[in-house]
Amino acid sequence: MKLKRVGVWVAVVIGATALVADYVYDGLLRRSLRRLLSVVRPETGDGDQAGDGLPGSGEPAVSNISEVPKSGETPIEFPNAELIRACVHCGLCLPFCPTYNVLGVEMDSPRGRIYQMKLVAEGKLSPDNPHFHKHIYQCLDCRACETACPSGVQYGRLVEAARSIIPPRSNVEEAARRAILAGALNSDPILAMIGLGSRLYQRSGLQSLVRSTGLLRPIPRLNRMESMLPELEGSLVVAPLPPIVRAEGRRRARVAFLSGCIAAQFFPQTNRSTIAVLAANGCDVLTPPDQGCCGALQNHSGDRETAKNFARHNIDVFERTGADYYVSNSAGCGSMLKEYGELLADDPLYAAPAAAFADKARDITELLVELGLRPPTHQVAVRATYQDACHLRHGQKIKDQPRELLAAIPGLEIVEMTRSEWCCGSAGIYNVTQPVLSESILEMKMENVIATGADTILAANPGCLIQLQHGLRERGVHMRAAHPVDLLAEAYGADERLDSNGGERK
Repeated sequence: MKLKRVGVWVAVVIGATALVADYVYDGLLRRSLRRLLSVVRPETGDGDQAGDGLPGSGEPAVSNISEVPKSGETPIEFPNAELIRACVHCGLCLPFCPTYNVLGVEMDSPRGRIYQMKLVAEGKLSPDNPHFHKHIYQCLDCRACETACPSGVQYGRLVEAARSIIPPRSNVEEAARRAILAGALNSDPILAMIGLGSRLYQRSGLQSLVRSTGLLRPIPRLNRMESMLPELEGSLVVAPLPPIVRAEGRRRARVAFLSGCIAAQFFPQTNRSTIAVLAANGCDVLTPPDQGCCGALQNHSGDRETAKNFARHNIDVFERTGADYYVSNSAGCGSMLKEYGELLADDPLYAAPAAAFADKARDITELLVELGLRPPTHQVAVRATYQDACHLRHGQKIKDQPRELLAAIPGLEIVEMTRSEWCCGSAGIYNVTQPVLSESILEMKMENVIATGADTILAANPGCLIQLQHGLRERGVHMRAAHPVDLLAEAYGADERLDSNGGERK
């Protein structure tokens, strides 16, 4: 009974928080967007709005970039403004941009967004212009355009710079972002409460009741947020990872592991698998207990100062380990670690340490190939397909290494997915702040996932795994979603190396 009562209270707290988010992000944002749509998208002859791009709207028309209203004539200080000039407006990025493919609107393409940034840098468009806010925040920041661009435009840095100068639309929005991005995600006690509350919610039977009765259907955003909650494994309270696990056989490297924030609570088994696989490949693995959030979500959302503070903290913590490499199993986190040098380039105290830190940062798949994989021996009879996480494929330029590792697993059959590099629509918190667009992008992804006929979908990013699991459940598809390192751990017999709490066997 006590367990059920705690679960009910947890649900009440989560529900109240989500209702506030629903008001801030759904109510205010949607009302403003509806007003803007009538200005930015002229009506077509049959009454449909040009550029809608959603199912049932027919072939989308493309809005002209001259439609963006201009205001002001005073140039402002735009971070990384010199990068704008690299874009030659060739348009080769357009077919690779998910939002352009869904909406068909030039302003929602990389080229259109860079044009708007140019107007802002020249003082012809105000950073608080609602049109500018809309188009910049409708970007996934997936960086597929960077891979496609022949001119080497650093679009990710540009869109993050643009977000850093867009002011909050209200005090409520600013407070909500501060509480979540600068507070909760960098607090181990709060994250532990989220993990415990989510497990209690699932195991008390409350989740089954909510889903079977459709209790949350009248509140669409809250209903969708609840539907995205993955099935959480392990004990109610996630035990901390061991501070050090020794290498098996000859030591080849000493690595420090970034265990993540939400990932540490939602995917603890993947973290244990990561440690076991690294140890099996001759690495001493240190997990600093005082590490913090990497700052990726904050930087992607425009809060560069918070991201810088998080980066400084992690640099200090990881430097003390004396590790040869700093390893992440999350595409988004790993990409952020490699950008610490750029993020703190103007900091006189941290510029050099940040650059040195970035040089040591590695994705686990990248490091295992670099060291040379010790062949696993256990059979893993699985038919799997691999989804390229955006910040691994486009952010870190890592494409072949995960596939090389998977090919070394005995018994594993890999089926390549059509457009595996296409974003799944997760993109950090995008599936919460832009749920309609996120679902449209996910729909295109799920068609390709299901077409593979695989029984397992692999992705090297926790956000992708949550989004893909959500897509599979919503479509009634029974397919496991896992990190590639989870299958590698099975192939090494990881349960023989670490106990159920992630510690060394005595």
